[in-house]
Amino acid sequence: MKSFKNHISLVIALVSILFSLQIFTIVDRSIDAYKENLAKNYSLVIVSQKTVQNKDMLNKIKELASIEELSPDSVIQKLNTGISQKNIELLKVTLPKFYKFKLKKYPTPAKLEKIKKLLLQYPYITKVETFSNTHDTTYKLLLLFKNVISVLAVLILLVTILLIFKELRIWQFKHYERMNIMGLFGAPTWLRSAVLFRLSIVDAFIAFGISFVVFSYFSSSIWIAEQFENIGISVVVFDKIYDSLLMLGVSIVVSILLASFIVLGHKEEV
Repeated sequence: MKSFKNHISLVIALVSILFSLQIFTIVDRSIDAYKENLAKNYSLVIVSQKTVQNKDMLNKIKELASIEELSPDSVIQKLNTGISQKNIELLKVTLPKFYKFKLKKYPTPAKLEKIKKLLLQYPYITKVETFSNTHDTTYKLLLLFKNVISVLAVLILLVTILLIFKELRIWQFKHYERMNIMGLFGAPTWLRSAVLFRLSIVDAFIAFGISFVVFSYFSSSIWIAEQFENIGISVVVFDKIYDSLLMLGVSIVVSILLASFIVLGHKEEV
């Protein structure tokens, strides 16, 4: 029971850090996936006085993914109130050409403005419709959501690090006398603090194990997959190789660093 109490506080604090890290990773991936989805549905509308050379424009403006000419038939159909076929054909010739430009990825407002300026450098392009109001609102909402999650993750990280530091400090006070006695007999610092480091590393592995099991379950959860499917994106909730190595590394590094700070700050009685 005593051994369990020695571990539980540190493990919970480490699990909190790993949970915050993984949730931030999931949110970041979700935003990237959503931006990719938006990019597929988002496009610019170009008005041109002549046929656009697709290959030339795609080579010059790297952000463009594809160019599609829009048929004027639907517009003419709405205007057709008894116009003869000959006049309709003549109208098609005199009308400017409309194109839909798809982008490789969802752009920032600054990048969108740059693309617009590059397109307007072509003398035959008379108008570029970017739907900037809708685009800017959507982009700012995504950015705000990501910033809020980042701030929350940092706050949780700071609070849990302070809790871990305090827990290790309490543990050190419990063994203060033993460490001083070992110091009097000439034991090096690493030997006197070996138990503290062992406790930190063991708890780091326990916290990693708990996090691994929980997020492995979440990654295979049908309910989680349905939630992402409802908003039209597919997200890797937990990569068992990359995310596992990242969580294990963070858990061990945080534990060892905090233990090292406590050991370095330990003052022996003379």
